[in-house]
Amino acid sequence: MITRVFNKTNRALLAELVRTDFKLRYQGSVLGYAWSLLRPLLLFLILYIVFVRFLKIGGDIPHFPVYLLLGIVLWNFFAEMTSQSLGSIVNRGDLVRKIRIPRWIIVLSSSISALINLFLNLLVVILFLFINEVDLLETTLWLPLILLEIYVFALGLSLFLAAAFVKYRDINYIWEVILQAGFYLTPILYPITLITNPALQKLMLLNPMAQAIQDARYATITHQTVISRQVLQGGLKYTPYLLVILVLLAALRYFRQQSKFFAENI
Repeated sequence: MITRVFNKTNRALLAELVRTDFKLRYQGSVLGYAWSLLRPLLLFLILYIVFVRFLKIGGDIPHFPVYLLLGIVLWNFFAEMTSQSLGSIVNRGDLVRKIRIPRWIIVLSSSISALINLFLNLLVVILFLFINEVDLLETTLWLPLILLEIYVFALGLSLFLAAAFVKYRDINYIWEVILQAGFYLTPILYPITLITNPALQKLMLLNPMAQAIQDARYATITHQTVISRQVLQGGLKYTPYLLVILVLLAALRYFRQQSKFFAENI
């Protein structure tokens, strides 16, 4: 099954789509690919000045600047991947109408482009880890699995959004609002310890993105990070992981159903 899905033709098509996406993204830009690194750094600088220097948030968290930067990088990856994938089918309308190809390859190519940006941004995070003299933790070995969780969650949402956008163009505006709200409802700019209501803490950490970002900080920066396994009891601690799987499975089914009508609806 896997061999048939990722045959030579599909692999070649996927590679070409990824190259094209990455080139077009910064076409006409003076700095080009450098924006992949500058965007999160500039956002980090602004938020660091406002929240750390002026509002004095995060003083009780070791290496809070890197703690903040990692959260921003991971959220930006999630937002970039889902936002770009949302319009991927429509943007490739000519390809969909003229050539018989697996539609999911188009969404996957957008996700891989965002994944390349993530790895570039993580190099900057590693540099900051050295500058801030953050001790290397054994739990850092868990980071690839945490990144995989974020990718699978974002991929499920990307498949759903890309399929829904073909038929409902308002999805784009709705998703922008959801991302903006999610950024502030996820403990990225502030430690979750600022939320004094235990029930609200639990509710926030049921969100797979909040759980994954906190886990990534715990694994790589400081074990003083509050993580979902410390707050959620019993079966609730597995809820974020179950949500990731359910979102992916539901999105795959919805995408498969809707893909039959892509050519006539674009």
